Amino acid sequence: MDLKLDPDDLNSCVQCGLCLPHCPTFRVTGDETRSPRGRIQLMREVQEGAPVTLEVQEAFDTCVQCRACEPACPSSVPYGHLMEQTRESLAAEGKTAPWRQRLAFRPLAMPRMLRLGSSFLAVAARARLVPRRFGVPRDLPIRRARHTTSGDDVYLFTGCVMDAWQRDVHIAGQRVIEAAGFGVTPTGDVAPCCGALQAHAGLTDHTRALAEQMMAALSVDQRPILVDSAGCGAAMKDYGHLLGTPEAEVFAARVFDIQEWLADHVDALPNVTPLDLRVAVQDPCHLRHVQRVHLATRTVLAPFVRELVELDDDGLCCGAGGAFSVLQPELAGDIRDRKVAAIDRATPDVVASANPGCSMHLAAGGVPTEHPMTLVARALGVL
Repeated sequence: MDLKLDPDDLNSCVQCGLCLPHCPTFRVTGDETRSPRGRIQLMREVQEGAPVTLEVQEAFDTCVQCRACEPACPSSVPYGHLMEQTRESLAAEGKTAPWRQRLAFRPLAMPRMLRLGSSFLAVAARARLVPRRFGVPRDLPIRRARHTTSGDDVYLFTGCVMDAWQRDVHIAGQRVIEAAGFGVTPTGDVAPCCGALQAHAGLTDHTRALAEQMMAALSVDQRPILVDSAGCGAAMKDYGHLLGTPEAEVFAARVFDIQEWLADHVDALPNVTPLDLRVAVQDPCHLRHVQRVHLATRTVLAPFVRELVELDDDGLCCGAGGAFSVLQPELAGDIRDRKVAAIDRATPDVVASANPGCSMHLAAGGVPTEHPMTLVARALGVL
């Protein structure tokens, strides 16, 4: 089967194994086919004509796509792009992304339907009618505060699931930006979905359509686009590669993680008494390994909490992985157990996580989590 992989990218892996300690699925299974180099070897074999057996399919399906292997790789293997292209080719042959998964993604680009469905889900979760293995919080909002525009200095990307489930984080982020003296335009329904989950599933044509919609909606001017979800920010910064056009490259250069942008403006925020909290920072993989701007979270948080503490696991994935925790709940739980152990060793009052999937997955494991913007907004007294 032709996976349509770039031979130079595929052959850049020299099978050295330096990726192995950084791969969450290899760490919990010890299975070489659950490692980056093992999966790349399977890609080579399939590209050369080997059949896509159930075992091969499971090796690809069980990748969290955390991309922790990329910074560790001395050959700079673009593993994330290889995996996305592999899944795209398999999805085109009907070997992955079954119809149920595709159907579940459809409302993400339909904000009114998503909010209505989320409200019904919130009622069901409160009534304990949703199985715990789905990781749906029991405190999902039934109603949400309205978005308001305060100026045109920056866009705040609000997205799909996060806007339906965690709009309070968007509001907190907006209040912090405003406290620094900038006007904010929430994107709302004009740019409802970035396509990150679809890209992970191999539904790249759908992802490209959403990217084009996003660019059309937010390219009327060149103001910065701030994103408070690490996974969404990583996807939007990759539009240049996804679409392969100069316009997409220009758009991607306007995208910033909200902490990344605020780190350059933190001195504009008021001096206040820090929250009396010992805070552990959990780096979402797409902030640390893909965007590589995770240090900005420390810069922004440090003035507003009593103490910041680091985890001792070198940024190992928590197991959320977008839809991974739903599609691979047992493996995701095993990966989370390692993260929870690292958090317990740090003895924090709360964990700061800049990605909604991570925070919900950790919360389902009993970890108290807050978005960094929520903590800063609380310290500033603007919530």
